[in-house]
Amino acid sequence: MTVPVPGGNILTVSLPRTLLALADHGFETLALGLGLIVGSFANVVIHRLPAGRSVVRPGSCCPRCGRAIRPWDNVPVLSYLLLRGRCRDCGASISWRYPAVELANGLGWLGLAAVLGPSPRTFLAMAFVTALLVLSLIDLDHHLLPDAITKPGIGAGVAASFLPGSPVTPLAAVAAAAGGYLALFAVSALYKKTRGIEGLGQGDWKMLAMLGAFLGWERMLLTLLLATLVGSIVGLSLMVLRGVSSQHALPLGTFLGLAGIAVTFMGDAFLAWYRGLLGA
Repeated sequence: MTVPVPGGNILTVSLPRTLLALADHGFETLALGLGLIVGSFANVVIHRLPAGRSVVRPGSCCPRCGRAIRPWDNVPVLSYLLLRGRCRDCGASISWRYPAVELANGLGWLGLAAVLGPSPRTFLAMAFVTALLVLSLIDLDHHLLPDAITKPGIGAGVAASFLPGSPVTPLAAVAAAAGGYLALFAVSALYKKTRGIEGLGQGDWKMLAMLGAFLGWERMLLTLLLATLVGSIVGLSLMVLRGVSSQHALPLGTFLGLAGIAVTFMGDAFLAWYRGLLGA
């Protein structure tokens, strides 16, 4: 199809390509919107799951006055801005972390939609990124990694390996999950034997198994490396700046989650760069 443009030039446009581009753009917009909504639900999970409360009922309410949040006050990010970060009823301050989680999840879903396109693998990757975000913040707040997320996450990762186009084979997914679990189990057992105290909780073992199932062994090891590196930098910084003891426990799950999200987007590029250095 040819389309005339100002100045007498002719712009040649392929109609199928134009429609495909519009469809792709529509999917990305949809992914952003759904990601923001799921991010809002993620806030509920982060707040309620560690306390053993239902994540479905009752509906969202102000933690200070207990008043139910109206639907028009529960629009991700936008409502926070319009209310200027305060409850409409009691004026209590609303943490900036709520819209930050919504926005982070929305942008994550948008990025996955742009990179992977519409496919079952994309939707599983979206769920994976949301789960890592939730686990990261729960561990940061409570030093807890709920089985309700990690155990189904392992199964979902293995199931994802059966999908067409998966970069991880089913055998590799199972092997990486088992290897990740056993690796942290061994580290924890050795730490307890030498220091007499627990070094890593079982939640960390299961979370690394979940990462292995989704990412495969190479990307799982890259995730563990990045998490350990960043955790060490944070730990040393706390010791220098705040006088924190070297025995101060840091939430490994938080670093694993953030590193896992980074590897989901940039792991292939990093591994390709690393192999290039080795001449592989």
